[in-house]
Amino acid sequence: MASAKRQISSFEQFKAILRKDIVMELRTKEMLTSMGLYAVLVLIIYYVALSQAGQGFDVSRIAGGLLLLAIVFTSMLGLNRSLVHEQDQGCLEALLLSPVDRPVIFFGKAVGNLIFLILVQIFVVPLFYFIFLSGSGAQSGPWWMLALALLVGSIGIAGIGTFLATMSVNTTGKDFILAIMFIPLIFPLLLVIVAALTAVITADPGYVQTYWTMLGIALGYDAIMIAVAFALYEFILGA
Repeated sequence: MASAKRQISSFEQFKAILRKDIVMELRTKEMLTSMGLYAVLVLIIYYVALSQAGQGFDVSRIAGGLLLLAIVFTSMLGLNRSLVHEQDQGCLEALLLSPVDRPVIFFGKAVGNLIFLILVQIFVVPLFYFIFLSGSGAQSGPWWMLALALLVGSIGIAGIGTFLATMSVNTTGKDFILAIMFIPLIFPLLLVIVAALTAVITADPGYVQTYWTMLGIALGYDAIMIAVAFALYEFILGA
């Protein structure tokens, strides 16, 4: 009975933290606006860089990498802003003083960051396809496979990123510190998600097997890294 009570209490805490983040963002729209504009600027830079590639260049071969890099760069901006905003407003200190389980704070912040990242992708991915792939006859694989690969990648990015952003929020040069820690840690995840995206976009023979193999590795990596972040989050917040 006591454990059931505790479970319900933790879930209510999680919902309260998540609701707070969503309501604050809906009021200001600062994070979504900045992330969306940043993603568009990255796509413009891609377009300029590839504008002289010529007709023989097959952009579909690198489209998965370009898309995921745009999402990763955009996510770092959002991850940093989410924790810095909490610190500047005193919300993080209030959370630490309240009787909230530290791992619940991690899941609340991570799920909030995941939701914002997915919302940006809903705008960015169709725009990316229209600019780079609409005239190439690419995207032979089904859209749901592309969306699933992006979701698995986004779960890892949000979970690992929330953990590292919490570590770096009190440091000098927090943007730089986050990037230094974030990119090496998600490097294996980036490799397998890019492979999965490329398999779907190019739809080469045997792409379904390649896709599911890469996605299985990505899911395993997400599970391990998020479990580690969950276990260490109370220590990080208390440091």
